[in-house]
Amino acid sequence: MHGCNDSVGARFIAPAYDTIAATSYELSEDRRNMNFIFDIGNVLINYKPLEYLEGLFSEHSLIERLNQAVFLSQEWVYLDLGIITYREACDSLCTREPDIEQDILSTMRNVHSMFTPITETVELLPEIKSSGHRLYYLSNIHKETRDYLLREYRFFDLFDGGVYSCDINIMKPSPEIYRYLMSSCKLNPDDCLFFDDVKENVIAASNEGIKGVLFTGAECVRPFLK
Repeated sequence: MHGCNDSVGARFIAPAYDTIAATSYELSEDRRNMNFIFDIGNVLINYKPLEYLEGLFSEHSLIERLNQAVFLSQEWVYLDLGIITYREACDSLCTREPDIEQDILSTMRNVHSMFTPITETVELLPEIKSSGHRLYYLSNIHKETRDYLLREYRFFDLFDGGVYSCDINIMKPSPEIYRYLMSSCKLNPDDCLFFDDVKENVIAASNEGIKGVLFTGAECVRPFLK
């Protein structure tokens, strides 16, 4: 796996997107070779913070508090944006919640254990490639998580490129990240299918001319291989 040309220096400015319904698309005979663009979290890799915390702690109130303090924190967003490190995030979180400092550190120390492959989707990737399509990723993700996934899971080698939010300091559903992907990877939106489990991200892609599909399971990908 490799990234696309990241020499695109411009930051794109666009008005907020309109709310439209996400829909599915049929491929015409002359558009069989498509660019399949995948989100990572809960599409290719499991991301379930509450289940993860339930495996570490037994007290419900602590689990809820840690979910709010860590996974729903501004620091978690900053990590996705690539503007702080894990160490800086931990320091900030512990300063704000000193009475649960050790629990925060334990949560952060073991966090990568929850990032396991979604087998049903991963098994489709070789079939997508062998059908003549190309694979790309577009993910809000931390630098440390990105590096962990690339070390652990060889299926990422199947991808032709893509964009991680932490590398360009832009997150979905900002229109700029979709435009950056199109420009840096030299893709035509008309030739792209984008799968994401978050409706707002799918809508944003659709507003950029990309065919957005709300991911509900691997079964929503297979029809596009016909």
